Amino acid sequence: MSAKKLPRRDQVKPADTWDLASLFDNDDAWETAFGKYEKKLPGYQKFAGTLGDDAKSLAACLKFDLDVSRLAEQLGTYAFLKTAEDTANSTYQRMQGRFRAVASKADQASSFIRPEILAIPTAKMKKFLDAKELKPYRLMLERIVRYRPHTLSPGEEKLIAMQGVMSSSADQIFRQLNNADLKFGMVKNEHGDEVELSHSSFITLLHSSDRKVREKAFRQYYSQFQAHENTLAATLNGSIQRDVYYAKARNYDSSLTAALFPDNVPRSVYDSLISSVHANLPALYRYYELRRRAMKLKEIHQYDVYVPILSELEMRHTWQQAVKVVLKSLEPLGSEYCAALEKGLNGRWCDRYENQGKQSGAFSCGSFEGEPYILMNYQSEVLDHVFTLTHEAGHSMHSYYSCRSQPFQYYDYTIFVAEVASTFNEQLLSKHLMREAKDDRQRAYLINRELDGIRTTIIRQTMFAEFELLTHELAEKDEPLTVERFRSVYRELLNKYFGPAFVIDTELELECFRIPHFYRAFYVYKYATGLSAAIALAERVTTGGQRELNDYLNFLRGGCSQDPLDLLRGAGVDMEKPDTVNTALERFATLVGELEGLLN
Repeated sequence: MSAKKLPRRDQVKPADTWDLASLFDNDDAWETAFGKYEKKLPGYQKFAGTLGDDAKSLAACLKFDLDVSRLAEQLGTYAFLKTAEDTANSTYQRMQGRFRAVASKADQASSFIRPEILAIPTAKMKKFLDAKELKPYRLMLERIVRYRPHTLSPGEEKLIAMQGVMSSSADQIFRQLNNADLKFGMVKNEHGDEVELSHSSFITLLHSSDRKVREKAFRQYYSQFQAHENTLAATLNGSIQRDVYYAKARNYDSSLTAALFPDNVPRSVYDSLISSVHANLPALYRYYELRRRAMKLKEIHQYDVYVPILSELEMRHTWQQAVKVVLKSLEPLGSEYCAALEKGLNGRWCDRYENQGKQSGAFSCGSFEGEPYILMNYQSEVLDHVFTLTHEAGHSMHSYYSCRSQPFQYYDYTIFVAEVASTFNEQLLSKHLMREAKDDRQRAYLINRELDGIRTTIIRQTMFAEFELLTHELAEKDEPLTVERFRSVYRELLNKYFGPAFVIDTELELECFRIPHFYRAFYVYKYATGLSAAIALAERVTTGGQRELNDYLNFLRGGCSQDPLDLLRGAGVDMEKPDTVNTALERFATLVGELEGLLN
């Protein structure tokens, strides 16, 4: 058998890659724009000390700052996407590094803006907000004023701004180690073919019907994380300490409070999510036991939970087939939505397949100037990748609608609502495939897939969210975060979330070091709240009429023109009440019962 090696970036067909011309035609065009960006920065000086003079002066400064930020987003997006194509490419590492350095200077040059705005007396600011010159910026200003208790003096703000590059070091170290330096070797798949073990192929191998292949891939993959556990623990600790430092410096009572503040989300939403999942864990234990029996296993391990229970039922999709089924499932969203997405997916919004050095996983990267690009590492034999495609397409269409409906300052929606748009699409795909099921066995297969979707997106992400909360609380109490401490905290969570009958391999404790989101904390809970909202909204749109569809499309158009919880209320769900999360978990329990009936 010949070994299956990943192609180099220059060996990938152009048609399978994204076309970044909507950002810049080429690197030379980027360099020209980068030079203009650098030259703009001294322009901030003329506004310093003038913002409280009158509404016209304040409006002029805000316009200048937004123009600079708009160009910066365009430059930064291009550099990031080029780096993602091949994380070992030093040319683009340097491009991204140069951009970050100048962006840090821009932060320093503009650091006077917020303190000067906050120094404007309340009565005077109220008059400013009524001025016609500031009408486009009113919500921006109201949001800035809200930060008054957490904004420092001009000198302190400048020092904070100067830390920009340094503060991102932990994330950068992890990305380089994880994507470029870790080498996992070769593994034989169920067909006897030698395949290179990577982040992407690891997931593929965990879907193998051959348990020996799954276990071999699992242990070989985690052996690399064990070999680097001290470096990874130090890196993760550095990331957490950064969060704690900034929370304290800005007068928040905790890192979590600081993370929730921008979205104006009360802590009760976070705590209620964890409480609801804890209360519904018996249904998850029941599911794991059902899976163990159906797979005829003596004991169940983590490497047994990704392969479909009915593993002999393959559902393969080429890229073209995946695009077709995704578009068919999204027809309830109307012709305009589907036509725009079809043009993008059949065109060059998406970088489709894995290559050497390419960033692992998948993401959507929308920007105001460019197309809403999608990175994939698509594998035709993994049904999950079809769901990943529609997930990222949900993000991209959110960007498509928001940047066409909002000005630059209000187009960039928050992650909290972004995860609704993406998992909403997954719900429609699941509904479509279940309607098209040919028999009970295929329906059982798809129910199994939906159960695993809720398990990984609501329950698993809540476990991650709890880990982030616990480790940050330990750091805030000045308790050392060593390898052993990280592993013990994670082990306790694994025991709680997997249940007493599940076998927890010691290697799984190392999972806490390999989750990229842990190096950008307090993000993952939004996956869980997002899917919970998406389950409710998908039902509302598919069983409703034009009004319900319009409510949802207006939500996509909303950008950040309202707070996230208000945007969701407009779409039809209230996340401050536990009902939405509880309903999603009740659906999980109902599906477990249906699957038991189909498999018996």
